[in-house]
Amino acid sequence: QVQLVESGGGQVRPGGSLRLACAVSGRIFTFATMVKWHRQAPGKQRELVARLIGESGTYYIESVKGRFTISRDDAEKTVYLQMNSLKPEDTAVYYCNIGDDWGKGTLVTVSS
Repeated sequence: QVQLVESGGGQVRPGGSLRLACAVSGRIFTFATMVKWHRQAPGKQRELVARLIGESGTYYIESVKGRFTISRDDAEKTVYLQMNSLKPEDTAVYYCNIGDDWGKGTLVTVSS
């Protein structure tokens, strides 16, 4: 059974940092696997935040460039999203996605 389990969400003040993790099990996960983080803010559509293929094939939406970093540990079958300089507009449920497989999400709230 394929499972993608996110963790690391929480509440943080503007300017703070969080590191999200996505533990992958039950599916092939190799260097060539494209991994993605999406988010869905209240009342808005889900959007792609970042994606990674290999170790350096990255894409970020403009609003998070320079603040977020996607990475992977293939041996641990884990995908990370390091989020720095967080802003209130980053508040959303963050989802890990590989192919047709999705996690249930982890909530990030940025508020003072």
